[in-house]
Amino acid sequence: MKENFKRTIAFLFFLLAGIVLGTVIARVCSGVPYLGWLAYDMSVGIDTGAPVILDLIVFRLAFGFTLSVNAAQIICVIAALIAYNKTCKGL
Repeated sequence: MKENFKRTIAFLFFLLAGIVLGTVIARVCSGVPYLGWLAYDMSVGIDTGAPVILDLIVFRLAFGFTLSVNAAQIICVIAALIAYNKTCKGL
């Protein structure tokens, strides 16, 4: 049980580190001409500027969700998962 918890925490750490590092790399490389492709991103979801609204007269709910992924994040997440597999075999 404790080993599974450790693996889960380590997996979430590596995954979050890959996402954050990929975002930083994409922002830094966005102005560089030959590395600009790392900042290419794709957004999927319901735009938060025009959310889906459920009006029930008593209260109103607004639903909006956007997922934005760039090339650097994909590369960094793959590298983080490989690093996770290499380092967490003993846990």
